[in-house]
Amino acid sequence: MKKIKKLLIFPLIAVLLTGLIPQKASASVSVSARSAIVMEQGSGRILFDKDAFTPRRIASITKIMTAILAIESGKMDEMVKVSEKAVRAEGSSIYLIPGEKIKLEDLVYGLMLRSGNDAAVAIAEHIGGSLDGFVFLMNQKAEEIGMKNTHFENPHGLDDHENHYSTAYDMALLTRYAMNNKDYGKISGTKVYKTPHPTESWNREWNNKNRLLSDYEYSTGGKTGFTKRAKRTLVTTASKGGLDLIAVTLNATGQSDWNDHIQMYEMGFKTYRLAEVLPKGVIKDIKDKFYKKKVFLETGFDYPITSEEKDFFEIKYKLMKPDSKWEDEENIPKIVGKATVYFDNRPLKTLPIYFKQESTKEKESFLNIFRNIFISIVGVKTDD
Repeated sequence: MKKIKKLLIFPLIAVLLTGLIPQKASASVSVSARSAIVMEQGSGRILFDKDAFTPRRIASITKIMTAILAIESGKMDEMVKVSEKAVRAEGSSIYLIPGEKIKLEDLVYGLMLRSGNDAAVAIAEHIGGSLDGFVFLMNQKAEEIGMKNTHFENPHGLDDHENHYSTAYDMALLTRYAMNNKDYGKISGTKVYKTPHPTESWNREWNNKNRLLSDYEYSTGGKTGFTKRAKRTLVTTASKGGLDLIAVTLNATGQSDWNDHIQMYEMGFKTYRLAEVLPKGVIKDIKDKFYKKKVFLETGFDYPITSEEKDFFEIKYKLMKPDSKWEDEENIPKIVGKATVYFDNRPLKTLPIYFKQESTKEKESFLNIFRNIFISIVGVKTDD
């Protein structure tokens, strides 16, 4: 089991709620794509990378951003009127009809499963008011997520703009963000989707282009991409034994990217396990009388490690020095400290420490118990 050292300090602090850049491990695997990465979803730890920070053309994996913006818009039930401009989009298509009205949710399925460029334009016009308006939202979200080496100029990834690029690392960050949304995860992992056709008696039926959903048992979703200049790009996700992984490859040739992703996943699942570093709930290691059994973590922290890394953790707790005003429990701050996880002597994650205040019901319950004990001792009579 993991060996974790504890340190308890009592200075007045400013509580931080930031996780630092995840440590990169030394695991390796042979990948043919020019750029590649494997990231653990929960912690963001990089398990493997190959030239993952070099900006490259990304083709249709651009649509991950288009999809999450559509989902987060809260307009998935709205009907979208398809413009002539959307229908004229080059490349892969779901064969929308000019002037037809289609549910935004259906467009997102067509976008993700069949990589419809017509769907991308229709979504962008509906959400952003125009292509330029939507591209602004894309870059705004990229900055919010921390995609520092990314710039979007269209919603589909076609090579119609020169300044449209990202990195394997940034696309893993985007996918990590998107996979926290249940609707995105569901759509990304859907193998087949059917929706009514506006002018025919039969349904539109879209099969997911992501072959790993059928060929790799642990696959949970992803997005394919290809243009002549970007070559093959691929983002996939997979889960096994509580470990959720994200794989990205850029600038691959032939059909090698499918095998690249399977090899990277097999390396990850074989080499790493998820260790519970800090459990959620009451912190048992706090011995100070004032704080003992009164402080807790709202969320725990798990981290993927190799068998050689189990003794690499150290946890330092910092708590505020109790104030005389705290005799009245209502004056105690909600957050009274922080727990910092160190991995291999470097700070990895900081979590706020909360003080557990008694609820009104708990106080009333205690007073009632005390009152009943007092009555039974002194023999006070009450009316029947």
